[in-house]
Amino acid sequence: MGTTKLHSAEVSGRTAGDLEADGRDLDTHPGSSSAARSAVPGVLVAFVIACVATVFGHFAPVIGGPVFGIVLGIVAGSTVPMLHGDRRFAPGVEFAGKTVLQLSIVVLGTGLSLSQVVHVGGDSLPVMLGTFAVSIGGAFVLGRLLGINGELATLIGVGTGICGASAIAATTAVIRPKQSNVAYAIGTIFTFNILAVLLFPPIGHLIGMTGHSFGLWSGTAVNDTSSVVAAAYSFGDGAGPYAIVVKLTRSLLIIPIVVVLAFVTARRDAAGNGERARIPWRKVVPAFLIGFLVAAALNSLGAIPAAWHEGLTFTGTFLITVALAAIGVGMRPAQLRQAGARPLALGAMLWVCVSLASLGLQAVTGTL
Repeated sequence: MGTTKLHSAEVSGRTAGDLEADGRDLDTHPGSSSAARSAVPGVLVAFVIACVATVFGHFAPVIGGPVFGIVLGIVAGSTVPMLHGDRRFAPGVEFAGKTVLQLSIVVLGTGLSLSQVVHVGGDSLPVMLGTFAVSIGGAFVLGRLLGINGELATLIGVGTGICGASAIAATTAVIRPKQSNVAYAIGTIFTFNILAVLLFPPIGHLIGMTGHSFGLWSGTAVNDTSSVVAAAYSFGDGAGPYAIVVKLTRSLLIIPIVVVLAFVTARRDAAGNGERARIPWRKVVPAFLIGFLVAAALNSLGAIPAAWHEGLTFTGTFLITVALAAIGVGMRPAQLRQAGARPLALGAMLWVCVSLASLGLQAVTGTL
C-alpha cells in the first residue's frame, strides 16, 4: 500500500477498514512477507499496551482490559511522539485495528453455545429481544434528536443492546467507523456499566426481586459480561449463574445485527461508487462472522473441550484489547472533545430505557 493511502487514513481518523471500502484488502496480507515484516513494529506496540491493560484489568475486572487498552492506547499515541511521527508503526497499527479485531470475534465464538437459547426458556427471550429493540430503536430516534452522527449512535446502541465492547468490536469490523467514535462508544458503555454494578443490586432488593428475576434483569440491561457477573453475584440469591446464561445468549444477537449492518454498508458503498450490481454475499456475510458461527457451532456440538473455554475466552478478550489499543494509538483526544457531551447523554437515556424496558417486559411476561 502506498504512503498516500496510509496517510489519508490516519488524517481522517478512521479505522483501517476504511481502506477496504472499494473491496480491496490491505497490503498487510499474510501472504506478503514484506508486508508482514512492516506490520511487526505496530503490532508489537499494540501487544505491549494490551499486556499492561490486561494486568490493570485483572485488578479492576469491572473496568476490564479492553477499556484500559483503548485508554492506554490514546495516552501512548498522544504522548509518545514516535508513535504518531514514525510511519513504520502505521501498517501494524492498522493491521491490529482490523484483522486482529476480526480474529477476536471468531475466538470469542468458542465460548457461546447455540443451545443456550433453549436453556434460558421462552419466557426470557421476549425480554432479551424487547430490550434489544428498545436499544437499537432508541439509538436511532434519540441519536437523531440529539444530532449525533449515525456511526456513533449505532455503536452506542449496539453496545447497549447486546454485549458492550464485544458488540462494538464486531460492529466496527463491518461499518468501519471513525476511531474517535469507537473510543467514545466504549467510554460511554463503560460509564453506565459501573453505575449498573453499583445501583442494580440495591434497587433489586428494594423492589423485592428474586434471584431469577434479577438475573434476567442484569443479563439484559447490563452490557459487559464482567459487569453482569459483578452485579448479579453482588445481589446473591442464585442470580449469578442465570444472569451469565442470559448474557451469553444475548451475545448471539451479534449475528443478525452484523449481517444487517454489513448489507447496509455494502449497499452504501455500492451507491457511492455509482454501482447497481448485486452486492456480493461475502460483503453481507463477512468471513469473521462465518468463523464466529462455526466456532459457536463446534462448541454447541461439544467439539471444544470445556477445559479450553477459560483459555479461549481469555485469548479472545486479549485480542480485542490488542485491537482497541491499536485504535487508541491511532487517534487523538481532540477527536473525542469534538463530540461533546451529547453521546454521553444518549448513552444515559438508552441505559435508563433498556433498564426500565427489561423490568416492564418481565412484569408483562410474569417473570418479575
